[in-house]
Amino acid sequence: MSPIPDNLSNTAENRCLDFILGLAATAPTTPLKVALVTANGSDTAAGTEVVGGSYARQNLTVAAAASGATSNSADLVWTNMPAVTVVGVEVWDSAGTPVRLWYGPLTASRTVAAGDELRLTATSLSFSLS
Repeated sequence: MSPIPDNLSNTAENRCLDFILGLAATAPTTPLKVALVTANGSDTAAGTEVVGGSYARQNLTVAAAASGATSNSADLVWTNMPAVTVVGVEVWDSAGTPVRLWYGPLTASRTVAAGDELRLTATSLSFSLS
C-alpha cells in the first residue's frame, strides 16, 4: 500500500497540527494496530473491518521517518483468516476507545480462503506527509 496524499483521518490531521503548533499533547496510545478492511473508509468514516476466523489487528512497527516518509519495518501476519477480499488497511491506536489515524487502499486487493494467511511484508506499507 502506498497511501495517497491526505489519507490521514480528520482526527489525525488535527493532532498533527496541534503537535506542530505546540498546542497539546497528541501522541497516540501505543502500540499502533493495523486493521484490514473489506471496504475502504474516508477522512470521517472507518472502513468495514474484517471479522471472523482468528482475525485480530496486528501491531505496527515502523522505522524512524526520513525525508517525510516511513514504512512498516516488520512483516504483518494474519493467520486463520476468514474467506474474504481485503481492499485496504487502517491504522488505529490502542486507547480504551481506539482512534483511527490512517487509512488507505491496497495497491491490489487480496482474496483469501478460510484458514489462509495474509502477510504484508516489511516496507509494503508506506506512510508519508505531503
